[in-house]
This record gives sequence, C-alpha cells and structure tokens, in this order.
Amino acid sequence: MKRKKSKKRTKRSSNIALLLFLMIFAFVLIDQSIQQKIEEKAVSFLPNPVSEDVQKYTPVLQMELEKVNMEEYTVVLAAIMQQESKGKGGDPMQASESAGLPPNSIQDPEQSIKQGIKHFQRALEYGNKKNVDFPTVIQAYNMGIGYIDFVAQQGGKHSEEIAKEFSLEQAEKNPQVYNCGGDKNNFRYPYCYGDFTYTTKVTKNIEILTASNSENPEELESVW
Repeated sequence: MKRKKSKKRTKRSSNIALLLFLMIFAFVLIDQSIQQKIEEKAVSFLPNPVSEDVQKYTPVLQMELEKVNMEEYTVVLAAIMQQESKGKGGDPMQASESAGLPPNSIQDPEQSIKQGIKHFQRALEYGNKKNVDFPTVIQAYNMGIGYIDFVAQQGGKHSEEIAKEFSLEQAEKNPQVYNCGGDKNNFRYPYCYGDFTYTTKVTKNIEILTASNSENPEELESVW
C-alpha cells in the first residue's frame, strides 16, 4: 500500500516537474520572440545607410555636375540616387521617364546620371524662375515640372499636404495607371501619382550623407 502511494507521489512529482519545465521553456521562447520583434522594430526606425553603389557613383556625379557648374549639388543628387535605386541597375537615377522613355529604358549608368542631372537642372532653373523653395525642386524630380507650377500657385512652399493634393489631381486624370497597383494598403493610396513623401526621404538621405562627410557641411547650407 505504501509502495503504491510512493509511486503515485513520485509520478505526480514527475508530472509537476515536467509541466514546470514546459512552462519555463514556453516562457523563454515567447520572451525571445518578443525581444526579436522589438529589435526588428528598432532597426526599422534607423536611417538606411548610404549604399556602396551610390558612394561609387558619387565621383561620377560630381564630375558631370562640374561640367554644368553645379558641383555644389553633388550631395543632393547622391541623395536622390539613394532614394531612386540605391545605385542599383542600369538606370540608377531612374531618369528614363524624364527623357520621355518608358521606365528603366536607360541601361547605361553614366547616361542615367547625365539625364538625371539634366532633369534636376531643368527643375532647379524653373523652380528659381517660379520662385518656389528648394524642397519643391526636389519633389519635382519625382512628380515632374508641373508640381512646381502647382506649388507656385499656393505660396511657393512645398509640404506633404500640397504634394498629396497634386498627386490626387494627377491620379484622377488617369486612375487606371495611378492606382498603386490596386493595393489600398499601400501607404500612398489614394495619392498614387509619385510619392508625396519623396522630399522628406531625400532630405533624410542628405542629412546622412552630410553627416558621413562632415568635412563639408557648408555644401548642404549653400543649396538649401
């Protein structure tokens, strides 16, 4: 009788120990999962470092900008390239459409850089003529020269709200094309023409580039 009770107690103790072990193991797994999610979320808020490809093309950007006496905009164009492609592909400046071609038609990086500079120069000169601020010029690289006219009619200063208004106006003209691929979860929807946050993103890239090249901080001040 005592042996049976002893066996039952031993079995019960073993079950309790196993249960405690499983509970602790489950707790550790859950804790690790939570920690991983926290770390991933923290990383997502860190600024993207400038890609090696953009750094590789920066001397080419500067050389081409010097030809048109615009070398002070090297950091700006590098920041635009970072946003457009991170320096990847045959059209790192994503300049094909500004030349009246289908996207990614240009497959020569140097040609892309030349066309990107041409597009930016046109936006800059027209922006100065229409007396808009420099953030408007950056946004016009993404949304086209028409954005400069739109901002000029509303006081000359870019904002994401104004960019949204322009985007929606353009999207409504051609809803079959500018519909964010039909994805209503896209952060741009329904402002699917261009990216209304483009200037904000390029500005952050400029800050990162300037911080990594702190020897010439006045370069940013001279164009902003």
